[in-house]
Amino acid sequence: MVSSAGLMAGLGITASFFSQEIMNYTGTGSVSAVYLVVQVIGALYLGFAFMNWMARANIIGGIYSKPLAMGNFMHFFVATMALIKALPANMDLPVVWILTIVYGVFAFLFGWVAFTKPARLK
Repeated sequence: MVSSAGLMAGLGITASFFSQEIMNYTGTGSVSAVYLVVQVIGALYLGFAFMNWMARANIIGGIYSKPLAMGNFMHFFVATMALIKALPANMDLPVVWILTIVYGVFAFLFGWVAFTKPARLK
C-alpha cells in the first residue's frame, strides 16, 4: 500500500503541476482540453494515493477493505492492458516500458490480494 501510494502520489503531483511539460514530451502540444484532462488525472492519482496511504495499516483483501483492493486491482490491470496495447507504437520511449512493468507488477500483487484469503504478516 505504501509503495502504491508513493507511485500514485508521484504521478499525481507530476500530472497536476507539470501537465504542460507532459504534453510537450508526448507531442500533444497545448490543446486546452487535453491540458485539463491531464490535470484531472493528476487529481485522481492524488486521491488514490491518499486513500492507499490512509489504508496502509489495514488488512487489505478482507471484507472491509475488499473495495479498496478491487479498485486498485482494476486501476492497475486496465492501465497495464492499455500500456501493453500502446507498446508497439512507443517502442522507443523507455517511460512506456517502465510504466508497463511497474503497473504489471502492481496489477499482479493487487490481483493476488483481491482474489486470495488475507493473511496477517508477523
